[in-house]
Amino acid sequence: MEWLNPINVYNGLQEFLGTGGNVLFVIMIATFAMWTFIVERYAYYFFAHKPLKKRLKSEWSGRTDRTSWKAHAIRDEMISQVKVKTDTNVGIIKTLVAIAPLLGLLGTVTGMIEVFDVMALSGSSNARLMAGGVFKATIPTMAGMVAALSGLFFSTYMDRRSKRETARFADELELG
Repeated sequence: MEWLNPINVYNGLQEFLGTGGNVLFVIMIATFAMWTFIVERYAYYFFAHKPLKKRLKSEWSGRTDRTSWKAHAIRDEMISQVKVKTDTNVGIIKTLVAIAPLLGLLGTVTGMIEVFDVMALSGSSNARLMAGGVFKATIPTMAGMVAALSGLFFSTYMDRRSKRETARFADELELG
């Protein structure tokens, strides 16, 4: 249970961020933002989606005219409202998933530049001197891939759920 101590967690995080360089901090922020948007999407579906659908359905069922051009336009607008609400932040999640490996690659390049700096300053290709830079190059790559993989399932799931909920709502609004 020692690893649950907040001081140990903070020190471990600081050590991990130190081994990977500045890019690792950017990956951490991007991952935090991605997971914030994922949790927001779940909160939307848990708290706000059903009341929105219920309100729009009752508004639609309260209409006497459901066959005119104007009624169809109103129905399309209601479906669009649901689509906009369910699509909110899904694109941002997908973008953050796509950016995470690229940030990892940036960390790799930064670490390899450090290797070449060490080689240039020392005037030799001492493997021991290069090991630190290579290690620093691999940590951001791993972190970027882990961040992307952690959000990949949820970005796909949220995209599919958005389309499914919009189609389901469109089916529930009766015509005529």
